[in-house]
Amino acid sequence: MTLRFGFLLLVAFALPSFAADDSVSPPVATPTPVTELTRRSLESVVVVYQHGRDTDTQATGTGFVVSPDGLIATNAHVINFRSEIEVELRDGTTYPVTAVHASDHRLDLALIKITPKAPLPALKLGDSDSLVQGQPVVALGNPRGLKFSVVEGIVSGFREDVGDNPFRYIQLAIPVEEGNSGGPVLNLQGEVQGIVTLKSMVTRNLGFAMPVNALKLLLEKPNPIPIASWATIGRLDPQRWTPVMGSDWSQRAGRILVTGAGSGFGGRSLCLQTKVRAEPSYEVEVEVKLDDESGAAGLVFAADGGDAHYGFYPSGGRIRLTRFEGPDVQSWTILGQYDAPTYRPGEWNRLRVRVEPERIVGFVNGEEIAAVDDSVLRGGLPGLCKFRQTSAEFRRFRVATKLDGEETSAAKAAELTRKIEAYLKAPSADTLGIMEELLATPKSVPPSLEAVRVEMNRRMDRLKTLTESAVAQIVGTEVAASLNETGKGGNLFRAGLLVARVDNPDLEPEVYEDLLDSMAAQVRKKLSATPTEDEIVKATLHFMFEESGFHASRLDSYYHKSNSFLNEVLDDREGIPITLCIVFIELSRRCGAKTVHGVGLPGHFIAGFTTDKGALQLVDVYESGAFVTEEAAARIVFEFTEREMTPDDLKPMNHPAIISRLLRNLIEQEKQRGAPKKAIPYLEVALTVNPDDASARFDRALLRYQEGDIEGTKSDLRWLLQADAPGLNQDRLRSFYESL
Repeated sequence: MTLRFGFLLLVAFALPSFAADDSVSPPVATPTPVTELTRRSLESVVVVYQHGRDTDTQATGTGFVVSPDGLIATNAHVINFRSEIEVELRDGTTYPVTAVHASDHRLDLALIKITPKAPLPALKLGDSDSLVQGQPVVALGNPRGLKFSVVEGIVSGFREDVGDNPFRYIQLAIPVEEGNSGGPVLNLQGEVQGIVTLKSMVTRNLGFAMPVNALKLLLEKPNPIPIASWATIGRLDPQRWTPVMGSDWSQRAGRILVTGAGSGFGGRSLCLQTKVRAEPSYEVEVEVKLDDESGAAGLVFAADGGDAHYGFYPSGGRIRLTRFEGPDVQSWTILGQYDAPTYRPGEWNRLRVRVEPERIVGFVNGEEIAAVDDSVLRGGLPGLCKFRQTSAEFRRFRVATKLDGEETSAAKAAELTRKIEAYLKAPSADTLGIMEELLATPKSVPPSLEAVRVEMNRRMDRLKTLTESAVAQIVGTEVAASLNETGKGGNLFRAGLLVARVDNPDLEPEVYEDLLDSMAAQVRKKLSATPTEDEIVKATLHFMFEESGFHASRLDSYYHKSNSFLNEVLDDREGIPITLCIVFIELSRRCGAKTVHGVGLPGHFIAGFTTDKGALQLVDVYESGAFVTEEAAARIVFEFTEREMTPDDLKPMNHPAIISRLLRNLIEQEKQRGAPKKAIPYLEVALTVNPDDASARFDRALLRYQEGDIEGTKSDLRWLLQADAPGLNQDRLRSFYESL
C-alpha cells in the first residue's frame, strides 16, 4: 500500500545578506521532533520487492528492521508466497531474502530474514496497548514506489470490525496507498506502534494498521521456512498443471486463482492440465468467478502448449467461443458470441464444452448456448484461460469422455424444489422422506434450495434450517463412510477434511489429499531405502516444522474454526493440537510409519509412536514436535483434571474417536462464541459418526428446545431414556420429557 500525501521536506531557504554588517549570521532552524524522528528512523525502513517466475518485479511494499542481524517486519500479503523476494536498504544496497522467519496470514504479518554485511539499525517496538485516540503518529513507507517517504497523522480510532483476528486495528487519519503495506507507524518517541496494513475503501485519507503487539507474537513463536520452501506454499502441482504465458497462477482452499496480466497478446495466459490425454470426443468443465465482469476467463481446450487452442469464456457480459491459431488478434477467430440467460454476474458459473470430431457444443450452468461446426484444432490439452487484467477463481475442473450430472441434476433439482416448496407450505409433511432424498442426491441440494430461497424469501429461516440439516447429514454420512473406507480406523485424513464441508459444502477433499501425498513424497526423498520408525518420525517432524512452517496458532485458537478445518491447516500451516496431530499422523503413515497414533490426553491432544527400541514415545506436535516424557504428560493430565494419570490416558485413540473429539471442539467453540444454534450441524455429524454419543444427543436436545423444535427435542430425550445413558439423571430427563 502507499501513502498519497504531501511529503515532509526539509527545505533550506537562502536569506538575504545585509551589506551593513557581513558578520551577521542567518538564523539556524531548530529541527522539529518529526524531522529529527524521520532522520533517525528512515535508516531502518526498507523497500520489499517481490518477483514473479519471470523475475520481473510484480509488487512493492515496505518493511522495517527489528533486529540488527537482518530480521525485517512486513505484511504477509507483501511477500505472498513468492520464490524471489528482495530487500533494498536506505543506502540502495539490496539483499535477497533467505527465509521467512515467521508469518501469520490472519494477522497479515511476516518476519523475513536477510544476511547483511554489517549490523542494521533496528526500530524499537513500543506497546500498542498504550495508544490513545487523537495521539499524533508518523508513518514511513514507499507509496506507489516513491521510496522512503513520511507523513504525519493521528490515531483517529480503533476498530474491531475490520479483518479476521482478535486485535483491534489502529485507525489512522493518514492516506494509505499501494506500497505502504508493511511500513511502521511510530509515536513521537520513535517507537513502533503499528504496521500499516489496509487502506480505507471509503475515503482516501484513512488507513488501518495492525498493532505492534501482534507482531511480538511472531517474534516469540517463529515458524521459519527457507525461501525455497516458502515459494511452494500455494503453488500449483507441477505434475498436474502447467502455466503458459505468465500471470500468477496459485491454489488455495481447493481453488485455482489467477491474477496479473499474461504475457500473451491481450493479457492472455493459460494454465494447462498436463495429465489428460485427449480423446476423439470428450467434455471439459469448470466453475469460474470473475472479479470484474469486464474481464474474461474460462475454459481452454485443444491447446498445443503455445498459441493454438480454443477458448470458451465470459467476456463483457456475454459468452465467447474463440479459436486461437497464433500470437495476435489477426490469427484469432471468434466462432460466436452468445447471450446466456443462466449466467450470473459476480457469482460462480459452470462452463462446459463438449468436443466432438466435427463439432463443439458449449453450456453455461446446464443450458446449451453454443453449437458450432469446427474441426480445425483437435488433440492437445484442456485447461484454463484468462485475458486482460482479470483476476478470477476456478474450482471443480473436470475432464472425461462423458461428464455426469448435467441434465440429470437439473431434473432432480426441479423435482426436489417442488417437494421442498410443499414442505415449507406444510411443515408436517414427510420431513424424513425429503431428507432421505436429499441424501440420495446431494449434488442437487444447493440449486434446489437456492431456487426456493429466491421464490420464498420470507420463509428463509425455516429453509436455512432444512439446508443446514441436509448438509450436516450428508457430511456425517460421508465422514462415517471414510472412517470405514479401508478397514478398521479408515481414512482419518479424509474424514477430518470432510468435517469442514459443514461450513464449506464446495470443499473438494481430493485436492488436499493430493497435497498431503505431495508432501509425503518430499519426505520420502530424504529417507533411506528401508527407513526405521524413528527415522520416519524425525523426518516428518523436520519437514513440518523446519521446512514447511507448520506452527501452533498464536491466537486464541480454540475460538477460531479455521484451525479445526484440515484444509485451512494445510493452506495456512497453522492449527490446534488435534489438527496438527492428524496431519503428522497421516503424513508419517504415508511415509511408511506403522505405530504413529493419537493420544487424547484430557485438555491436550498429543501423538505417540513406538520407537525402534520398543518404547512408547510421546510427541507434542503443538510444540513443534517436541518429545514428551510420561512425567510431563502426567502433569498435563493433573493440570486439567486434578487427578493422577492412568494407563487409559495413554492408550492410542482410534480414528472415529479422534473425529468425535474434533467435532466436540467445534461444538464447544460455537457455544462459547455465543452461537449455540450453529453447533447443531456439528452435533448432527457427530451423531451420524457415533449414534451412541449420549453427550452429543443431550446437547442437541437442549439446543433443539431453545430453537423451538419440540418434536426433535422429544425424539432425543426418548433415545436417552431408552438407552439409560450413564452420567445423566434419568428422573430429570423424564420430567423434562413429560413437560413437553
